[in-house]
Amino acid sequence: MEELRKLQRVQSMLSVIEAEGLSTNDRDSDRFIANFVLFMGQQCGALDMQKRHDLIYEHLNKVSASTLDVLLQSVFKEGLEDQNGGSCKIYPEYFSHHDPESISYVQLLKTQFEDEAVIKISAMQQANSTLEDFCRSYFMFHGMDASKAQSIFMFLPVLYFTESYIYQLDTLNEKQLLRSAHDASENFFHKCSTSNPFDPLVHLLQQQGLMTERIRNELNLGVEYWKLERKLCDELAKKKTVIQIEDVMRAIHLKSFDYRVLNLLLYQLRGQPVNELHMEFLSVSEFLVEVSDDLYDYEEDVIDNTFNILRMFVGIYGPSKAPVLLAKCITKAEENYDRLSRALDPELSLNYWRRYEEATREGCSKLEPAVGKWTIPSIIVDEESFRLQAFANNVDL
Repeated sequence: MEELRKLQRVQSMLSVIEAEGLSTNDRDSDRFIANFVLFMGQQCGALDMQKRHDLIYEHLNKVSASTLDVLLQSVFKEGLEDQNGGSCKIYPEYFSHHDPESISYVQLLKTQFEDEAVIKISAMQQANSTLEDFCRSYFMFHGMDASKAQSIFMFLPVLYFTESYIYQLDTLNEKQLLRSAHDASENFFHKCSTSNPFDPLVHLLQQQGLMTERIRNELNLGVEYWKLERKLCDELAKKKTVIQIEDVMRAIHLKSFDYRVLNLLLYQLRGQPVNELHMEFLSVSEFLVEVSDDLYDYEEDVIDNTFNILRMFVGIYGPSKAPVLLAKCITKAEENYDRLSRALDPELSLNYWRRYEEATREGCSKLEPAVGKWTIPSIIVDEESFRLQAFANNVDL
């Protein structure tokens, strides 16, 4: 948002320059002048505008183009030729903080990203369906119409970046579950014990004035979920430790932390207080959605050795008792869902139900919190054999 405000100020200055008859009729030259005027307007101690003008007038004729080049290179040591192959030098460190439009992608690749929030296009592609579902399912709780482009694009950059960042970390975590202790992704998540992988995102949101303790807590719960997932899946695979049902229920409730982060961000973006009834209702709905997804993805999760509540119930209670006890857990959540649904505004409750029906027709498994229809898949008793067979079939293909 700050970068957008900077660009808006530059655009406004360009308009003023043209209106005052100072335009050079060259875009780059006019932009340079606009940035220079804005620079002159920045706070600089006790210097008034006249003193700044006099300093520029007195010293500028002493600085040649070659002198400028030497001065800049003495501070910013890396120089790259522009994309057109010209002789113009650009200084990545300088422009990364002052003029984001001047950075090429090649330069970005040369930048150190350890402390910056960066996402890959693959993460954005993975996050796409989640963002669409979030807009269509959660915007109504903010009095927003997801069918209107203005509603979506008003807040899309922050929401999209945040969800993509989360997906990127989640992918690393899932890859770790099937790799050795020496894998690079595991080394990355090993750092979670001493540092938080969300720190760059937290810093970015702080810069935008969007970070709250509640959002920070949800991000921390996301890290807790990933650690719990690795712990539970490792225990299930090795069968050396008794899985605790408390850990399983904790994990399934934490699993939708990204939706809660996005929802809390939307409150911040809109400058509105959090509606606790809505958050509580959506939390129960998220639990039922996650259970539904786990039942739908059961075989795939066994193959990938990822967290799945049915897998965990089978590991704790055995193949015969697990479906019965999971059904009781679902029934209890459905009762809570019904109670909270009746507490909602009737029109909102109806719209959310319509969204459920719409998602069901579209075959979207990400929104199935409605009561009544649940199908528990056939239990896989020997996961290791099932996994090896799946891998063998994949190789044959």
